[in-house]
Amino acid sequence: MFLIRRIYKTKPGEARKVATLGHKACTLLEEAGQRRESRVYFNGGTTPGERNLVVLEWIDESIKSVFRGENEFPEDALTFARQIGPLVDETWIEFSELLTPDKMID
Repeated sequence: MFLIRRIYKTKPGEARKVATLGHKACTLLEEAGQRRESRVYFNGGTTPGERNLVVLEWIDESIKSVFRGENEFPEDALTFARQIGPLVDETWIEFSELLTPDKMID
C-alpha cells in the first residue's frame, strides 16, 4: 500500500481555485474507479506553514502510471488538470509506502 501525494505550488492567490479543480478531478477519478477516496487540502495564507500549496492525497495498492495501456482516464478529469496548469509554478508527486500489519517486524 502506498500513500500518493500530488503537490502543487500555486501562483499567489490561486491555491483555493487549484484545490477546487483538483477536487473535481479526483471526484471524477473516484467515480470512474480509477482512484480510492482522495483528500484535498491547501494553504492560501490563512494558516501557518508554507503558503500557496495544494495537496491531493490518496492511498493505492500499487504505483501505476497514468499512461499505462489499459487506463481509461476520464476526459473530464483531464479538462480540470489542464485548467490547473497555468495556475501553478511547480508540481511534484511523492510516494510513501504505508506500514501494514504484514510488513511489521516482530
